[in-house]
Amino acid sequence: MKPTRREFIEGVALTGTSLLFTSCVGRGKSAMKKISPENESGEGKEEVSAVEDLMREHGVLRRALLVYAETAPRLGVSTPIRMLEALQKTALLFRSFGEDYHEKQLEEAALFPAVKSAGGPAAACVDVLIAQHLRGREVTDAVLSMTRRPRLGSAEAGSLGRMMSSFARMYQNHAAREDTLVFPAWKRALSADRLDDMAGKFEEIERRLFGKDGFEAAVEKIGEIELDLGLADLAQFTAPPPAAH
Repeated sequence: MKPTRREFIEGVALTGTSLLFTSCVGRGKSAMKKISPENESGEGKEEVSAVEDLMREHGVLRRALLVYAETAPRLGVSTPIRMLEALQKTALLFRSFGEDYHEKQLEEAALFPAVKSAGGPAAACVDVLIAQHLRGREVTDAVLSMTRRPRLGSAEAGSLGRMMSSFARMYQNHAAREDTLVFPAWKRALSADRLDDMAGKFEEIERRLFGKDGFEAAVEKIGEIELDLGLADLAQFTAPPPAAH
């Protein structure tokens, strides 16, 4: 007995869904990085690819930059010591998680050489990105030095504010180029097996430097800083409605 037209279409749909599911499962095994430590038994753990891990680390750094950008206009001769302490913590987080780990151990050691060897538009960015890393470390040194002081003079407050604002501007552009040019180029330059290997190495470095999942710890730390500065409520940053024309 020949199937009806409806039965034929439903059969094709089910077969296509099965094939799609199978192909998704197969691809999902490639380029997998680490497993989030929600529990050690393996249940409820989230697999994270190497590229995804790099981009979510950028999310932590962007939140640190937003702390700088939001705080810079509020600096003055009467800057509360608590604000300076929060900025000190932000700079320390950017140094340990952003510069010493993300930049030096991952990007400069693993990504940039491979991207530069592959050539193309992303390779042309590498030298500038490295120069910006170096400039950022100079800025972090200065922020750490200035926020250790018990109070800031008018000139010092203005200098610190401008420094943090320009650093935030630089790094926002920097991270955006990495997310859209460098990370995709690095992914294309490596095989799926090689990406898996790098994913495991990234996790090893993270555990060695932080003794645990560095991303989870960094998210917790930046959340505490935002809370101290009154920046934790996301709703306060909602744009106002457009003015009537």
